[in-house]
Amino acid sequence: MGGIEDFDLTAAGLRADGADLASGLEVLAAKLEDALGRQTRVQRKRKLLGKPGPVSQIDVRIGECRYSVCPGPSGPNASRLREVGGIAIKRESLSIDDWLTGLARDLEVEAQRSAEARASLDRLLN
Repeated sequence: MGGIEDFDLTAAGLRADGADLASGLEVLAAKLEDALGRQTRVQRKRKLLGKPGPVSQIDVRIGECRYSVCPGPSGPNASRLREVGGIAIKRESLSIDDWLTGLARDLEVEAQRSAEARASLDRLLN
């Protein structure tokens, strides 16, 4: 599956800070929402008059894991929460590289289990 590297390059803006981080989160949010639909939840800060603002958090549920990323003062804050039967059993803070790698790996595993997940992964990587 050669697209994992492409996904990593698309998310490279997350490794930066400031405006690059904000635009990287916007790109990643759009790709994940488009590719994964209901598995992705994007929260946004509100601007005046209730207009949507910049991304404040992205949550992706894949199998028994929930991946979350949000902007922080010195770069992205990323974590993975493992759940069994709806009960959180382990929360890990991750570097953005480990977050992206873990998300891509879990998407691959899920894609092997499900044709729908495979189509979602293909949309994400292309």
